[in-house]
Amino acid sequence: MKTGSERFSRAAALAATALVLVTLMGGIAHAETTLTIESWRNDDSDMWNQKILPAFMAKHPDIKVTFKGYPPTEYNSALNTELAGGTAADLITCRPFDLSLDLYKKGNLAKLNDVPTLKNFSEVAKAAWTTDDGKDTFCMPMASVIHGFIYNKKIFSELGLTPPKTTAEFHAVLDKIKKDGKYTPIALGTAELWEAATMGFQNIGPDYWKGEAGRKGLIAGTEKFTDKQYVDVFKELATWGPYMGDGYQAQKYADTQNLFSLGRAAIYPAGSWDIPLFEQSKDLSFDAFPPVQPEGTSKCYISDHVDIGMGVNAKSKNLKAAKTFIDWVGSAEFAGLYANALPGFFPLTSEPVEIKDKVAQTFVGWRKTCESTIRNSYQILSRGTPNLEDELWKTSANVLNGTQKPEDAAAQLQKGLDGWYKPAK
Repeated sequence: MKTGSERFSRAAALAATALVLVTLMGGIAHAETTLTIESWRNDDSDMWNQKILPAFMAKHPDIKVTFKGYPPTEYNSALNTELAGGTAADLITCRPFDLSLDLYKKGNLAKLNDVPTLKNFSEVAKAAWTTDDGKDTFCMPMASVIHGFIYNKKIFSELGLTPPKTTAEFHAVLDKIKKDGKYTPIALGTAELWEAATMGFQNIGPDYWKGEAGRKGLIAGTEKFTDKQYVDVFKELATWGPYMGDGYQAQKYADTQNLFSLGRAAIYPAGSWDIPLFEQSKDLSFDAFPPVQPEGTSKCYISDHVDIGMGVNAKSKNLKAAKTFIDWVGSAEFAGLYANALPGFFPLTSEPVEIKDKVAQTFVGWRKTCESTIRNSYQILSRGTPNLEDELWKTSANVLNGTQKPEDAAAQLQKGLDGWYKPAK
């Protein structure tokens, strides 16, 4: 028969064991999985750390997420080195099209077909991160940028101008600004080449080649750059030179931004990503109008270009948690946080998202009346040599500079494409 002392010791031992078990179980219940995101954008770390990640972690206290940004020029090489060494982050921000597709083909990005919120995105929104056959999506779409024209409201008011809707109205506005003589009508330079193609050719082009129909026609080989609709884009660009100010051929992107920010230019062929920059100029009052339409057209199209997505490292040790985060990235909550923290980067989800910035509202409002498309050189057609995107930079700048005729520019693009690209039958 056990003594009272022995019974007490036994009870104490059992209690101590139970306390240890409860402590261990509590630890398991509250154990954290730590995820890391890495990105080529290192200028938005505060946004992630102060606004976006806290919102996710409040709903998922068992998952801690940290953000690591690289300078854009260093990201690709750093990411490839880390993937090869097995040290890459759990979550990887995805550039559009071939760079990310290559990562998927090498087994570095997980297939996301089973992620529930992927259903919220259209085929156009997913195009940048879907295999050529359309079967597999490997990055969750995050945001797009939209092209159009930003204008100085003060200058327009002073000169009695209204935002143009057609090419004819556009030229009438440009002529009035030029005749007045105080302001540069169009803020655009050609020194860095890419501006000419991105803010020129790809900005106004979709209204000529009818958006996705034309873009897919080039891929299918049923349309060519020598067709009238593409030559006409170059013809319109060829008329811009006299309105672009003295020395525009030597004008770099930063110069163009300054020209408009300082109120010296009336119209800025734009990418929506410049909205936050211009909003830093306290004396600048600006708004935007969509790409002007060629005469006789009724339906409008906008370049609503997919810009950034996010994928899961296929070799992550935390795949379940990483997919939980990716599913949240596809939600309206994330879209709203991201779009309002970075005005000019627009949600791609089909779910309703409130955007608070006034100029950003103007840009994204065009989706209600115009069909969205993406830049026609980005999917498939820039995989060979000569690279179509590089050729577009050169030819667009040449046409704006008056050193190449529109017909010759179009012929150069098609000849280069014919040299290596054979459309699938």
